[in-house]
Amino acid sequence: MSATMNRIVEKPKPNYESTAWKFMRYSGFLLIPLVWGHVLLQDIIVGVHKIDLDYVALRWASVGWRTYDTLLLAFAFAHGVNGIRQVLNDFVHKPAKIKFVNVSLFVFWIAITAIGGIALIGGVRPIP
Repeated sequence: MSATMNRIVEKPKPNYESTAWKFMRYSGFLLIPLVWGHVLLQDIIVGVHKIDLDYVALRWASVGWRTYDTLLLAFAFAHGVNGIRQVLNDFVHKPAKIKFVNVSLFVFWIAITAIGGIALIGGVRPIP
């Protein structure tokens, strides 16, 4: 007769590191169609030799394209800032300094993404 032993494993509580780890994976996953769509349109379908100020103004006349570009900016920049955070955490070992680095980079990401999003979504003049 064999006895079966059940072991209860508690799930760890989410913290900043686990949330950042998940977001890095989600942003990377969402970047794939955004970046490839951008490359396909700009480099293959339109061609870089045909992109000029008129093309950009026409493309940004659509709220959809401005939203697309804002999402591309936000996810790419978040992915990069999270990578910088990981590198800095390799060199910073005091918990107070780690928290300062994390909060500073998060505020930096929010500020730059907000400025870019406002410029992309709200800063485009309508075509007459």
